[in-house]
Amino acid sequence: MADLDGLLGGIVEGVTTVLLFSPSTSYHERFADLEDVSVVVVGPENAVGAERFVELPLEFESITERIRFGIEGALDHEFVADGEEIACATTVFNDGIDGVIRARAGEMNHSGVYDLFTNSRADSDVIRDAVDVAIELGQKGQKGKPVGALFIVGDAGKVMNKSRPLSYNPFEKSHVHVGDPIVNVMIKEFSRLDGAFVISDAGKIVSAYRYLEPAAEGVDIPKGLGSRHMAGGAITRDTNATAVVLSESDGMVRAFKSGELILELDPEEY
Repeated sequence: MADLDGLLGGIVEGVTTVLLFSPSTSYHERFADLEDVSVVVVGPENAVGAERFVELPLEFESITERIRFGIEGALDHEFVADGEEIACATTVFNDGIDGVIRARAGEMNHSGVYDLFTNSRADSDVIRDAVDVAIELGQKGQKGKPVGALFIVGDAGKVMNKSRPLSYNPFEKSHVHVGDPIVNVMIKEFSRLDGAFVISDAGKIVSAYRYLEPAAEGVDIPKGLGSRHMAGGAITRDTNATAVVLSESDGMVRAFKSGELILELDPEEY
Protein backbone atom coordinates (compact mmCIF):
# COMPACT_ATOMS: atom_id res chain seq x y z
CA MET A 1 0.00 0.00 0.00
CA ALA A 2 1.44 3.35 -1.01
CA ASP A 3 2.17 5.96 1.64
CA LEU A 4 2.34 9.75 1.34
CA ASP A 5 6.15 9.85 1.30
CA GLY A 6 6.19 7.37 -1.54
CA LEU A 7 3.65 9.31 -3.55
CA LEU A 8 5.17 12.77 -3.03
CA GLY A 9 8.83 11.87 -2.65
CA GLY A 10 9.33 12.31 -6.37
CA ILE A 11 9.12 16.08 -5.93
CA VAL A 12 12.61 16.12 -4.41
CA GLU A 13 14.05 12.95 -5.95
CA GLY A 14 17.23 13.77 -7.87
CA VAL A 15 17.22 17.40 -6.73
CA THR A 16 20.71 18.88 -6.43
CA THR A 17 19.85 22.44 -5.34
CA VAL A 18 17.22 23.87 -3.00
CA LEU A 19 16.09 27.50 -3.28
CA LEU A 20 14.81 28.79 0.07
CA PHE A 21 12.67 31.91 -0.30
CA SER A 22 12.98 34.23 2.76
CA PRO A 23 13.59 31.42 5.28
CA SER A 24 13.80 31.89 9.04
CA THR A 25 17.19 31.27 10.65
CA SER A 26 16.02 28.02 12.20
CA TYR A 27 14.57 26.79 8.90
CA HIS A 28 17.80 27.61 7.08
CA GLU A 29 19.90 25.84 9.72
CA ARG A 30 17.91 22.64 9.18
CA PHE A 31 19.34 22.50 5.65
CA ALA A 32 22.94 23.13 6.69
CA ASP A 33 23.89 19.46 7.05
CA LEU A 34 22.35 18.24 3.81
CA GLU A 35 24.77 16.16 1.77
CA ASP A 36 25.05 16.46 -2.02
CA VAL A 37 22.52 19.31 -2.05
CA SER A 38 23.37 23.00 -2.42
CA VAL A 39 21.21 25.63 -0.70
CA VAL A 40 20.51 29.07 -2.19
CA VAL A 41 18.62 31.70 -0.18
CA VAL A 42 16.38 34.11 -2.11
CA GLY A 43 14.99 37.11 -0.24
CA PRO A 44 14.98 40.89 0.17
CA GLU A 45 18.01 40.60 2.48
CA ASN A 46 20.46 37.95 3.57
CA ALA A 47 19.21 37.79 7.16
CA VAL A 48 20.50 34.24 7.66
CA GLY A 49 24.04 34.93 6.40
CA ALA A 50 23.83 32.40 3.57
CA GLU A 51 26.91 31.80 1.41
CA ARG A 52 24.72 31.63 -1.69
CA PHE A 53 22.21 34.46 -1.88
CA VAL A 54 19.98 36.05 -4.54
CA GLU A 55 18.47 39.42 -3.61
CA LEU A 56 14.71 39.70 -4.15
CA PRO A 57 13.94 43.33 -5.05
CA LEU A 58 10.14 42.94 -4.84
CA GLU A 59 7.79 40.68 -2.93
CA PHE A 60 6.45 39.16 -6.18
CA GLU A 61 2.98 38.09 -5.01
CA SER A 62 2.89 35.82 -8.05
CA ILE A 63 4.59 32.57 -7.01
CA THR A 64 5.57 31.90 -10.61
CA GLU A 65 7.34 35.26 -10.93
CA ARG A 66 9.00 34.84 -7.53
CA ILE A 67 10.41 31.45 -8.48
CA ARG A 68 11.34 32.60 -11.96
CA PHE A 69 13.33 35.51 -10.49
CA GLY A 70 15.10 33.23 -8.02
CA ILE A 71 16.09 30.73 -10.70
CA GLU A 72 17.27 33.42 -13.12
CA GLY A 73 19.32 34.98 -10.31
CA ALA A 74 20.80 31.62 -9.32
CA LEU A 75 21.77 30.98 -12.95
CA ASP A 76 23.32 34.44 -13.25
CA HIS A 77 25.41 33.86 -10.11
CA GLU A 78 26.31 30.37 -11.36
CA PHE A 79 24.83 28.82 -8.23
CA VAL A 80 22.99 26.38 -10.51
CA ALA A 81 23.68 25.02 -13.96
CA ASP A 82 21.34 25.05 -16.92
CA GLY A 83 19.16 21.95 -16.80
CA GLU A 84 19.79 21.26 -13.11
CA GLU A 85 16.90 19.92 -11.02
CA ILE A 86 15.79 22.39 -8.30
CA ALA A 87 13.35 22.33 -5.39
CA CYS A 88 11.93 25.77 -4.55
CA ALA A 89 10.65 26.14 -0.98
CA THR A 90 8.49 29.24 -0.64
CA THR A 91 5.51 30.82 1.09
CA VAL A 92 2.13 30.16 -0.50
CA PHE A 93 -0.49 30.78 2.19
CA ASN A 94 1.22 31.44 5.53
CA ASP A 95 4.06 33.60 6.82
CA GLY A 96 6.46 30.65 6.88
CA ILE A 97 7.58 28.36 4.06
CA ASP A 98 4.68 26.02 3.32
CA GLY A 99 5.12 24.94 -0.30
CA VAL A 100 7.70 23.11 -2.42
CA ILE A 101 7.78 23.33 -6.21
CA ARG A 102 10.11 21.33 -8.44
CA ALA A 103 11.65 23.02 -11.46
CA ARG A 104 14.50 22.63 -13.91
CA ALA A 105 16.90 25.56 -14.26
CA GLY A 106 16.60 27.16 -17.67
CA GLU A 107 13.39 25.31 -18.53
CA MET A 108 11.18 28.38 -18.09
CA ASN A 109 11.31 30.97 -20.84
CA HIS A 110 13.81 33.63 -19.82
CA SER A 111 11.69 36.55 -18.60
CA GLY A 112 14.41 39.17 -18.18
CA VAL A 113 13.00 40.17 -14.76
CA TYR A 114 16.32 39.50 -13.02
CA ASP A 115 18.19 41.47 -15.68
CA LEU A 116 15.71 44.32 -15.24
CA PHE A 117 16.86 44.91 -11.69
CA THR A 118 20.47 43.76 -11.66
CA ASN A 119 21.89 44.23 -15.16
CA SER A 120 20.33 47.54 -16.11
CA ARG A 121 22.28 50.75 -16.46
CA ALA A 122 20.41 52.37 -13.56
CA ASP A 123 21.01 51.19 -10.00
CA SER A 124 18.73 48.31 -9.04
CA ASP A 125 17.52 50.27 -5.99
CA VAL A 126 16.47 53.12 -8.28
CA ILE A 127 14.42 50.83 -10.52
CA ARG A 128 12.81 49.30 -7.45
CA ASP A 129 12.00 52.77 -6.08
CA ALA A 130 10.38 53.76 -9.39
CA VAL A 131 8.29 50.57 -9.38
CA ASP A 132 7.31 51.20 -5.74
CA VAL A 133 6.20 54.76 -6.54
CA ALA A 134 4.14 53.51 -9.49
CA ILE A 135 2.54 50.81 -7.32
CA GLU A 136 1.62 53.31 -4.59
CA LEU A 137 0.26 55.76 -7.14
CA GLY A 138 -1.76 52.93 -8.67
CA GLN A 139 -3.20 52.05 -5.28
CA LYS A 140 -4.19 55.56 -4.25
CA GLY A 141 -4.61 57.43 -7.52
CA GLN A 142 -5.18 61.19 -7.62
CA LYS A 143 -7.96 62.22 -5.23
CA GLY A 144 -9.42 58.75 -5.49
CA LYS A 145 -9.38 58.68 -9.29
CA PRO A 146 -7.08 56.42 -11.35
CA VAL A 147 -4.10 58.08 -13.00
CA GLY A 148 -1.42 57.05 -15.44
CA ALA A 149 2.29 57.76 -15.18
CA LEU A 150 5.49 57.07 -17.09
CA PHE A 151 8.94 56.87 -15.48
CA ILE A 152 12.04 56.59 -17.66
CA VAL A 153 14.92 55.37 -15.50
CA GLY A 154 18.57 55.60 -16.52
CA ASP A 155 20.55 56.97 -19.48
CA ALA A 156 18.92 60.33 -18.73
CA GLY A 157 21.14 62.39 -21.05
CA LYS A 158 20.19 60.37 -24.10
CA VAL A 159 16.53 60.26 -23.05
CA MET A 160 16.50 64.06 -22.74
CA ASN A 161 17.97 64.33 -26.25
CA LYS A 162 15.17 62.14 -27.58
CA SER A 163 12.39 64.14 -25.94
CA ARG A 164 11.14 67.68 -25.59
CA PRO A 165 9.46 69.63 -22.77
CA LEU A 166 5.70 69.98 -22.63
CA SER A 167 5.88 72.59 -19.88
CA TYR A 168 8.32 74.02 -17.34
CA ASN A 169 10.54 71.53 -15.55
CA PRO A 170 9.74 71.59 -11.80
CA PHE A 171 12.88 69.52 -11.06
CA GLU A 172 15.36 71.63 -13.05
CA LYS A 173 17.21 72.99 -10.01
CA SER A 174 16.21 70.39 -7.46
CA HIS A 175 18.02 67.35 -6.17
CA VAL A 176 14.98 65.21 -5.46
CA HIS A 177 15.60 61.45 -5.45
CA VAL A 178 12.87 59.06 -6.57
CA GLY A 179 13.24 57.27 -3.22
CA ASP A 180 12.74 60.41 -1.10
CA PRO A 181 9.56 60.32 1.01
CA ILE A 182 8.42 63.72 -0.28
CA VAL A 183 8.58 62.56 -3.88
CA ASN A 184 5.27 60.65 -3.70
CA VAL A 185 3.35 63.84 -3.03
CA MET A 186 5.15 65.68 -5.83
CA ILE A 187 4.69 62.90 -8.35
CA LYS A 188 1.01 62.58 -7.50
CA GLU A 189 0.54 66.25 -8.28
CA PHE A 190 2.59 66.27 -11.48
CA SER A 191 1.12 62.99 -12.78
CA ARG A 192 -2.10 64.87 -13.56
CA LEU A 193 -0.39 66.35 -16.59
CA ASP A 194 0.97 64.61 -19.68
CA GLY A 195 4.57 63.62 -20.19
CA ALA A 196 7.20 61.36 -18.70
CA PHE A 197 9.36 61.63 -15.61
CA VAL A 198 13.06 61.24 -16.48
CA ILE A 199 15.23 59.75 -13.73
CA SER A 200 19.03 59.43 -13.69
CA ASP A 201 21.00 56.23 -13.11
CA ALA A 202 21.49 57.27 -9.48
CA GLY A 203 17.83 58.15 -8.90
CA LYS A 204 17.72 61.93 -9.29
CA ILE A 205 14.51 63.14 -10.96
CA VAL A 206 15.91 65.09 -13.88
CA SER A 207 12.65 66.26 -15.39
CA ALA A 208 8.88 65.90 -15.63
CA TYR A 209 6.52 66.71 -18.50
CA ARG A 210 8.82 65.24 -21.19
CA TYR A 211 7.31 64.27 -24.53
CA LEU A 212 9.24 61.25 -25.80
CA GLU A 213 10.07 61.19 -29.51
CA PRO A 214 11.53 57.77 -30.32
CA ALA A 215 10.46 55.95 -33.47
CA ALA A 216 7.73 53.43 -32.65
CA GLU A 217 8.40 51.08 -35.59
CA GLY A 218 9.29 47.57 -34.52
CA VAL A 219 8.08 47.93 -30.92
CA ASP A 220 5.66 45.14 -30.06
CA ILE A 221 3.37 45.89 -27.11
CA PRO A 222 0.30 43.89 -26.06
CA LYS A 223 -2.98 44.84 -27.69
CA GLY A 224 -5.04 47.35 -25.75
CA LEU A 225 -2.09 49.32 -24.41
CA GLY A 226 -1.86 52.92 -25.57
CA SER A 227 0.60 55.63 -26.45
CA ARG A 228 2.14 55.84 -22.97
CA HIS A 229 3.22 52.20 -23.19
CA MET A 230 4.34 52.58 -26.80
CA ALA A 231 6.51 55.57 -25.94
CA GLY A 232 7.97 53.78 -22.92
CA GLY A 233 8.77 50.65 -24.90
CA ALA A 234 10.25 52.60 -27.80
CA ILE A 235 12.57 54.77 -25.68
CA THR A 236 14.05 51.67 -24.04
CA ARG A 237 14.82 50.24 -27.44
CA ASP A 238 16.66 53.41 -28.52
CA THR A 239 18.47 54.02 -25.20
CA ASN A 240 19.79 52.06 -22.22
CA ALA A 241 16.88 53.23 -20.07
CA THR A 242 14.17 51.24 -18.34
CA ALA A 243 10.54 52.36 -18.54
CA VAL A 244 8.05 51.89 -15.68
CA VAL A 245 4.47 52.57 -16.77
CA LEU A 246 1.32 52.91 -14.69
CA SER A 247 -1.74 52.39 -16.86
CA GLU A 248 -4.67 54.69 -16.23
CA SER A 249 -7.09 52.33 -17.97
CA ASP A 250 -6.41 49.02 -16.20
CA GLY A 251 -4.29 50.20 -13.25
CA MET A 252 -1.43 47.78 -13.98
CA VAL A 253 2.25 48.60 -13.54
CA ARG A 254 4.48 47.43 -16.39
CA ALA A 255 8.21 47.67 -17.04
CA PHE A 256 9.98 47.71 -20.40
CA LYS A 257 13.62 47.11 -21.26
CA SER A 258 15.26 46.93 -24.69
CA GLY A 259 11.86 47.52 -26.27
CA GLU A 260 10.24 44.51 -24.60
CA LEU A 261 7.65 44.11 -21.85
CA ILE A 262 9.50 42.48 -18.93
CA LEU A 263 7.35 42.91 -15.83
CA GLU A 264 3.62 43.27 -15.12
CA LEU A 265 2.25 43.89 -11.62
CA ASP A 266 -1.17 44.59 -10.12
CA PRO A 267 -0.83 47.33 -7.45
CA GLU A 268 -3.87 45.98 -5.62
CA GLU A 269 -1.91 42.80 -4.77
CA TYR A 270 0.72 44.77 -2.84
